Amino acid sequence: MKNLAKFLKVLMIVVLSVSVLACNDDNDMEETKTNTIADFVVKNSNNYSSLLAALTKADLVETLKGAGPFTVFAPDNAAFSAFLSANGFANLDAVPVNTLKQILLNHVVSGAVKSTDLTTGYISTLSTTAPNNLNISMFVNTSGGVKLNGVSDVTGANNIVDNGVVHLVNKVIGLPTIVTFAVADPTFSTLVTALTRADQPNFVSILSTANGTNPAPFTVFAPTNNAFGALLTELGVSGLSAINTATLTATLNHHVVAGANVRSTSLTNNMTVGTLGGNITANITGGAKLTDANGRVSNIVAVNVQASNGVIHAIDKVILPKLN
Repeated sequence: MKNLAKFLKVLMIVVLSVSVLACNDDNDMEETKTNTIADFVVKNSNNYSSLLAALTKADLVETLKGAGPFTVFAPDNAAFSAFLSANGFANLDAVPVNTLKQILLNHVVSGAVKSTDLTTGYISTLSTTAPNNLNISMFVNTSGGVKLNGVSDVTGANNIVDNGVVHLVNKVIGLPTIVTFAVADPTFSTLVTALTRADQPNFVSILSTANGTNPAPFTVFAPTNNAFGALLTELGVSGLSAINTATLTATLNHHVVAGANVRSTSLTNNMTVGTLGGNITANITGGAKLTDANGRVSNIVAVNVQASNGVIHAIDKVILPKLN
């Protein structure tokens, strides 16, 4: 009986020890559970299976499990289907890996940015498809909800996870060109009207040229709506329609540099800038500005809006060709 009692005592100690170890293992498992951006996509794979497949193909799952923090604009399955169809891809496998990776990175921003932190303007994404591997800009319009690059609406904001924030969107945000930003940003609506006037060259096609293909990349000095309004007053005309074809073409050409992605940091005093219409002069003392052939000075009021095929700088006065 004594031996049996000893055996039972030892057995009880073993059972208790195993139970304690099991509890510790359970606690360890609970402690190692994560809720990262990647985990969020997996948990919501019913609506985001295409995004998960794309992240997996582009080898970005581990990145979005990382420390971050990141802000991700997450397109749903319908958004991916529409994107593939619009771009002539049969499925995700038909999209080149590097292209897919850069498109996905164009949905990722550094930092944890809630919707209440967003204001109308430009932010930088993690995509580096711009000339010289620069980060691509994204235009955020908060005038009615949140719209990105003029195409994608935030439909479910502020999904907070361990390493950032996920905002659900209804369109894939493609890699933007110069034209993308000109159209998306209402500040440039008059410029778009001028560029698309029926008697003008096909500026939309030209300024959509892919980086590395002649005549891209571009540097565009983009007059604001107020700049065009001031021009009409200066010329004493009622509207753009009163400016003749040749003059408008020459004027627009004076705002475009071909074959160069000129960032604001590359501008210097008395720098000759060769545009499609002729030379203008840049200066940076007292703020970056441009002087046209008539001695008229345009201030650069916003810089380095980076597209995949060039860069935009906003100016407050329209540059004119030499006036007779």
